[in-house]
Amino acid sequence: MALTHDQIRQNVRHRYRQIALQDVSASSPSCACSSDDGCCGTSADRNHVSEQLGYSPEELNAIPEGANLGLGCGNPQAIASLKSGEHVLDLGSGGGFDCFLASRQVGESGQVIGVDMTPEMISKARANAAKGHITNTEFRLGEIEHLPVADQSIDVILSNCVINLSPDKPQVFKEAFRVLKKGGRLAISDVVLTAELPQEIKDDLDASYSGCVSGASSIIDLQHMLKINGFSQIEIKPKDESKKFIKEWIPGAHIEKYIVSSTIQAVKPDENVPLKRPG
Repeated sequence: MALTHDQIRQNVRHRYRQIALQDVSASSPSCACSSDDGCCGTSADRNHVSEQLGYSPEELNAIPEGANLGLGCGNPQAIASLKSGEHVLDLGSGGGFDCFLASRQVGESGQVIGVDMTPEMISKARANAAKGHITNTEFRLGEIEHLPVADQSIDVILSNCVINLSPDKPQVFKEAFRVLKKGGRLAISDVVLTAELPQEIKDDLDASYSGCVSGASSIIDLQHMLKINGFSQIEIKPKDESKKFIKEWIPGAHIEKYIVSSTIQAVKPDENVPLKRPG
């Protein structure tokens, strides 16, 4: 029996609530995209995983302790080309990790907004911002399919391994297009589907939506979603090297045969163009 969109969201919210409530100094695992025997239980472990994803030691040392929850599958900062004064939105901001890195790049004249649907994550991120005395960043409770953000107010949208969790990805990109300014851009790291998933993985909810596996879309489907919502200059680049850590998410399932981490970039055109509707 197919799960409803609300059932999927409730499952994801429950899983991330558990992660948010964990003691960051504890040795219990906290990776949403890894197994229960995951590789990023301690702070040192999480930093090691983040270095594999492309974050520098300097970046990891610059954020408040507890902000890095080891939940990503790439580094959207590396493709965002953030500039001083820009307004940035992070979809699924978690403990604030990418928001705090972005806040350093846009400076006091810029603004960073993190949106997350889990109240406990919002509380954690706000506490981390206070701990780090970060004043140009705020966190808002909301779903990425229905963003609590004004039209045409954002220069750059970041997201790190979150959009795959949405049961309504076309609506996510529709909202992204709405809030971006003309010329605004997407800089996303996420997993993409490279082959059809076995039915046993599809049927396992914990190994699917909260495990960053069966929520993945193919590159062709993602390109289509972006195009019909008005985006241009679409670039989706799979990272084959990501298979090394993806195979650890569900040991023995060989999921690296079916999904891979990818960068996803696109631009909202400077001038409005008619949307290409499917059919």
